Amino acid sequence: MARQSLVTKVGEADINLLRIFRAVVESGGLSAAETDLNIGRSTISKYLSNLEIRLGLKLCNRGPGGFSLTEDGTKVLAAADRLLLSVSDFQAEVNEIKQDLVGRIHVALFDLCASNPDSHLARSIRTFNLLAPDVQIELSLEPPNVIESKLISGDVDVGILAEHRVSKSLNYVPIYTENMYLFCGQGHPFFDRDQAGLTLDEIRTSRYAGISVNSPNLHVGQSLKLRRAAKVQSEHALSILILSGRYLGFLPDHLTKSFVEQGQMKMILPERLNYRATFSAVNRRSPEPNRITQAFLQTLVNEHSQ
Repeated sequence: MARQSLVTKVGEADINLLRIFRAVVESGGLSAAETDLNIGRSTISKYLSNLEIRLGLKLCNRGPGGFSLTEDGTKVLAAADRLLLSVSDFQAEVNEIKQDLVGRIHVALFDLCASNPDSHLARSIRTFNLLAPDVQIELSLEPPNVIESKLISGDVDVGILAEHRVSKSLNYVPIYTENMYLFCGQGHPFFDRDQAGLTLDEIRTSRYAGISVNSPNLHVGQSLKLRRAAKVQSEHALSILILSGRYLGFLPDHLTKSFVEQGQMKMILPERLNYRATFSAVNRRSPEPNRITQAFLQTLVNEHSQ
């Protein structure tokens, strides 16, 4: 596509086209985006063509060969993300002035907490939604180091992660805990063994899988001098390695309960090899969080204090 004149003005129509473009990319193609956008594929294709004409750039390849971004499309997507985030921030600031809880909030979690009886995140979201029904919640699962980085950059408003080495740029409010134990899977040499004679030295010779990023899991594995033979960035991935019967690893008891009941996992020396992780609601210290973020943080604290 031939390059055309420079875009000198960006209007609401352009922003809507960029939103559609981003939705198509996030969905992985035009067909998959139909449900999310609630418009037909032919209309989506027309909108993309209009955007390409407006920008004078070919943004994507679409057709029988599938959907893919061009090099220019990748760059435009990054610029669109920044623009749409700025628009959202502007809306939040205006609503802040108007004292309305309208806008969006991005909450990032480290791994699975739905099965933890001490985590009342779902209840907190319900309460918050009743308080602020016009706030759009974006919920994502991220490694703890990514959450911290996105909190500092402002891409995430609230993070929920296990406390380890705290950052001076972030504010931490403890809300719940979880109990971590060393597990092996069915087929592992320790699974059917009498643990009365099992020693820490023997455990150190076994394959150990652990979280690779800054976390209590990483610290405990290092302090016990366990031989890490595999590394992961999530507890879900870690559980798969343990279920293979080839690795040991620390997992929360609430996540492994069903596996233990089905005879697929077993704790190893639970009285000795365990630790408790404290999860905190985290936000950046500066600038001061907007009213939406403050309301969500307060809801988390209230629901976890009951």
